[in-house]
Amino acid sequence: QVQLVESGGRLVQAGGSLRLSCAASGRTFSSYAMGWFRQAPGKERQFVAVMRGSGGSTYYADSVKGRFTISRDNAKNTVYLQMNSLKPEDTAVYFCAAQPTGAGWSHWGQGTQVTVSS
Repeated sequence: QVQLVESGGRLVQAGGSLRLSCAASGRTFSSYAMGWFRQAPGKERQFVAVMRGSGGSTYYADSVKGRFTISRDNAKNTVYLQMNSLKPEDTAVYFCAAQPTGAGWSHWGQGTQVTVSS
C-alpha cells in the first residue's frame, strides 16, 4: 500500500513560482509512475504531468508545458512539481497520484491548494 502526502501549496501572485512536494510511503515507490493532477472549482480533475518509474520519461499537459517540471527523488520517496510563470488559471487543488506497473492511478494524496492571484 502506498500513501501519498502533498505539500507546498499556497497563495502566489501571477508570474511567481511554487514547488509542490509529494512524499510517498512504500518500498516500491521507484517502480511506480508518479503523476500530478489538478481540479479547479466546478471542473473535472485534469492531468498535469507524469514521470515514469523506469527511465524517468515525462509527459505534460499542453497547458503547463514549458512552465512546469516534474521530478522525483527515489532515495527520498518524493516527487516534485516545479511550477513557474504561474497564471490565475493554474488555481486548483493539486493532487499527487501513483500508478503501479500495469495498473491505473490507484493511489491518491489528499491534495494541496494552489491559488494564483492576478
